[in-house]
Amino acid sequence: MNYRNKNRGYQQLRVWQDAIDFYVGCSRLFKRFPYDLRRVASQGVASADSVHRNIAEGYCRRSIREYLQYLNFALGSLGESVSGLIAYRQAEQISEADFQLLNSLAFKLENGLLKLVESLERKEMTGDWIDHLVLKESNVAYGSKPA
Repeated sequence: MNYRNKNRGYQQLRVWQDAIDFYVGCSRLFKRFPYDLRRVASQGVASADSVHRNIAEGYCRRSIREYLQYLNFALGSLGESVSGLIAYRQAEQISEADFQLLNSLAFKLENGLLKLVESLERKEMTGDWIDHLVLKESNVAYGSKPA
């Protein structure tokens, strides 16, 4: 069954889908970490998990200010994730191939989030924010076709 309502529109956002892909990639990577690095692995999964959760929560708040706040939380969590990936690579805890794959996913996601934040900030300043068009506005800002 396909559940659809106004509050679940974030599931159609390209940026949210990319955040899910990033989480899946991180989960697969950290599942392979040895037991003695379980705390590091747990934190790596948690920061990646936080990205898609913050996008969804901000979207569901329906307020442009709260949406922007949660998108910035998502950017913060993504920064935490990337910082970890860089450290794990330098410590030779992950391969160059794994680093490149996740870093490229994170880069795409980060740029999409930044574009979305910029677009919403412009809409907030000009008063062009329309709550019922949150999905369309978000996908257009991210560079995807409206759903």
